[in-house]
Amino acid sequence: MSRRIKRMNPKPRERDERKEARPFKARSAKKAGPRPGAKPGGKPPRFAAEPVERRAPKAELKRSELKRSELERPAPEKPVEALLPTKVQTVKVTADENNMRVDRFLEARFPGLSFSHIQRVVRKGELRVDGKRVDSKDRLEEGQSVRIPPLKLDTPKAASPLSEAAQKTLAALKEMTLYEDDDVLVLNKPFGLAVQGGSGTTRHIDQMLEVMRDSKGQKPRLVHRIDKDTSGCLLIAKTRFAASHLTGAFRSRSARKTYWALVPGLPKPKQGRISTFLAKEESEDDTIMRIAQHGDEGASHAVTYYAVVETAGNKLTWVSLKPVTGRTHQLRAHMEHIGHPIVGDPKYFNIENWKLPGGLQNRLHLLARRIVIPHPRGGVIDATAPLPQHMQQSWNLLGLDASRFDPIENAPEE
Repeated sequence: MSRRIKRMNPKPRERDERKEARPFKARSAKKAGPRPGAKPGGKPPRFAAEPVERRAPKAELKRSELKRSELERPAPEKPVEALLPTKVQTVKVTADENNMRVDRFLEARFPGLSFSHIQRVVRKGELRVDGKRVDSKDRLEEGQSVRIPPLKLDTPKAASPLSEAAQKTLAALKEMTLYEDDDVLVLNKPFGLAVQGGSGTTRHIDQMLEVMRDSKGQKPRLVHRIDKDTSGCLLIAKTRFAASHLTGAFRSRSARKTYWALVPGLPKPKQGRISTFLAKEESEDDTIMRIAQHGDEGASHAVTYYAVVETAGNKLTWVSLKPVTGRTHQLRAHMEHIGHPIVGDPKYFNIENWKLPGGLQNRLHLLARRIVIPHPRGGVIDATAPLPQHMQQSWNLLGLDASRFDPIENAPEE
């Protein structure tokens, strides 16, 4: 059952935003002129006019070439002689090593160094940072000088070729790749594949990334997460340097994410803002996010902008979503809160006597469509994922045009 959403004028931040959903207006550097054919003195248009030509989808960008072989790792370097002594040396902490622990720093610089030897040289004060003694758990900063004493390296193990299963995993990751360079990887995560492990989960993205460990043993890191049944853009950092900068961009809300969903009915107003508090509610069988009150234990503020893109006979609606915050199940809980849960959602779709139209698959119709985020070394990463197979089938059956202008681009950033 649809719920009417009261439009509200902007008020000071102190206002109670628990159940607010109000239309948003496009921001523009120039003052908007009147609509063609509008009467003088009439109301200004609520939505920005659609452009004559729509930009080409970002999904059409060429994928960059993978830096490693599809099926095998680089040939290992010739092993150094066992217990090879080195001279005293002073090195600078690089950007990629910023905030790295002292012991991890030595492990990364000298893969053959034993744990006991690392602890010994640090404990005796033979290793110095900017001339001072340090503890093995102390964190390093970019630009610091590290005096490294003579070390004894164990013979490094020769890298073995990837197994047949690992080769298939690496090929699967390449097939998912939307964008890749030396620091960043953007995957098009398929429906049903978990991002991280959990109860009863044996295959997930984090486990698959094991096959991409570099010569120093570093594995690509997850920067954010999306639900198992949500398809689309997933950002991965390939270096510590990139991980630090990308997670910082999410904390500062410099990352912009766009999601597409299919919902029953027609949300009113057609563009709006949903602001609530969400808290986790756990039971023996399931865990969901419930609408909470400000001050409730574990409650976090969540804000989502939504916009209607196209309708199919007022029975189903394609909406575009822009989350400002990144709470668990935020979009799914918010759309259920305003009376338009996402089609195929096993946790939040609870409309009585509602039947799925013939030909549509009972799968979550939610796509992480696009991500735009500053690149750690300058410029911008802008990746777009295509509709997954089950959503493409629904779009075809309902006559929805995926090339339509997406009005969520005009939503505010906060």
